Amino acid sequence: MAENTVRYYNDESFDDAELDETTETGGTKHDESEQKPEIQMRSNEARSGSILMIVFVSILAAALLGSVIYSLDKRNTMYNKVAAMNEKLDTAEAENVRLQSELDSKMSAKNIEEYAQSLGMVKLNSSQITYKKIQTGDVVTIPEQEKGLIAKIKSLFDKCMEYFRG
Repeated sequence: MAENTVRYYNDESFDDAELDETTETGGTKHDESEQKPEIQMRSNEARSGSILMIVFVSILAAALLGSVIYSLDKRNTMYNKVAAMNEKLDTAEAENVRLQSELDSKMSAKNIEEYAQSLGMVKLNSSQITYKKIQTGDVVTIPEQEKGLIAKIKSLFDKCMEYFRG
């Protein structure tokens, strides 16, 4: 029974329990010096594989953690850039509203009238308005021009298409 078991570490209390088991079942006691080198070899083989696996898993976990931290940092950087751009947009929209209201106030009729008076202009009087009579009987007629070669071909093609369509 002791030959089929594999031990990965040296546990003296387990050795004592096994020795008690073998004496109770009527088995023979094995020499402790014979088992220890064999157990020690198996222990080293198992530990080297376990250590490599632990190192590999640790490196993999560190790489995954690093990639998560890197992606979170990039996302945070992008959020900060978006927030800065939104702040610039809000400032530009506020400036646009201010400029539009300033333009509307400058384009009012009262302001235009004041500006014209500052240039020496005065309002029109009814005596300053003169009316001119225009003859409406004259009609201009444009003679029909002769069609070019391309226009004639196009009209011929259109007539043929009308004929075939019905």
